[in-house]
Amino acid sequence: MNKTLLIAGTDTNVGKTVLTTALISYWQTYYSSRTLGVFKPIQTGQGDRELYTQLFTLNQSIAEINPLHFAAPLAPPIAAELERKIVDLKLVWSQLCQLQKSRDFVLIEGLGGLGSPVTDELIVADLARDWHLPTILVVPVRLGAIAQAVANVALARQTGVLLKGLVLNCVEPCSEQDIENWTPTHLIESLTQIPILGILPYLDTPTDREKLTQIASDLDLETIFNE
Repeated sequence: MNKTLLIAGTDTNVGKTVLTTALISYWQTYYSSRTLGVFKPIQTGQGDRELYTQLFTLNQSIAEINPLHFAAPLAPPIAAELERKIVDLKLVWSQLCQLQKSRDFVLIEGLGGLGSPVTDELIVADLARDWHLPTILVVPVRLGAIAQAVANVALARQTGVLLKGLVLNCVEPCSEQDIENWTPTHLIESLTQIPILGILPYLDTPTDREKLTQIASDLDLETIFNE
């Protein structure tokens, strides 16, 4: 099966999209001879799929990028209920399999946090396990991040997610001292036994492809892109 990577987060608005777009930018800059698929399994409201099509030439239709969309920016089971629809995971899985067959690598951006509901019975971590998706966890650089990292790594282990590493993301402007105080890498790695693969700086313009490529190059890309 083609290589696939899930970008998950400890919560919503922690930087999954920044990491995903940075990795797309880097791939298209340096791996242009290899094909990349971008996948947003479920989206509620506006955001990621629109950004992908604005920033990149992906040779994918909106449905191929995002097979399941609901208008209300709420948890999928709630957003689906408002439209009297269901969260059709069979459709999502089918679209993912088609993309995996046609691309060298597939980058998936998850929804919400690793513990966010996908249906009334399943959370994002369940899909990562059931669909055998190696996962990178994005942790925001802010007060409370250590506890978030520990709790989400514990959830990943409990549910059987293959967690490849953590990426810290500055969700607001912060100094080196802030990073060390709020997300000390040695302490997080000691508590979780999961490697930190890099730190993303705060971006004033998260649509600057050159800057996105640059910040991706500072990550442990060998671990991120290889199994």
